[in-house]
Amino acid sequence: MIVRDFKEVEAQPSGEAAGVSLRWVISKADGAPNFAMRVLEVEPGCATPYHQHEWEHEVFVIEGQGVVRWSGGEQSLSYGSVVFVPGGEMHQFINNGNTLLRFLCLIPYPKENK
Repeated sequence: MIVRDFKEVEAQPSGEAAGVSLRWVISKADGAPNFAMRVLEVEPGCATPYHQHEWEHEVFVIEGQGVVRWSGGEQSLSYGSVVFVPGGEMHQFINNGNTLLRFLCLIPYPKENK
């Protein structure tokens, strides 16, 4: 079992957008073979790219406020908001607030061909 404060894990630039960083708080390196738990941090006025990928992810907002944009529209987010992004859905997380937008994001690892 692993128990730690998420802030003990170094935040890394996402590499996809300025002002967006992530912490891989639980990953394969911790012995988790099926899912990764990440904490994403979006600075005020910044956003993740508008993108899609084949895997789903689940999001829980733990700090700040913002907007999630997807092919079907936009929705405001704040502490306690939850989001399910199905695989293939275009999506983007935008920080339109004055403080850090921080959210938990769970993603599955791709199934390995056997």
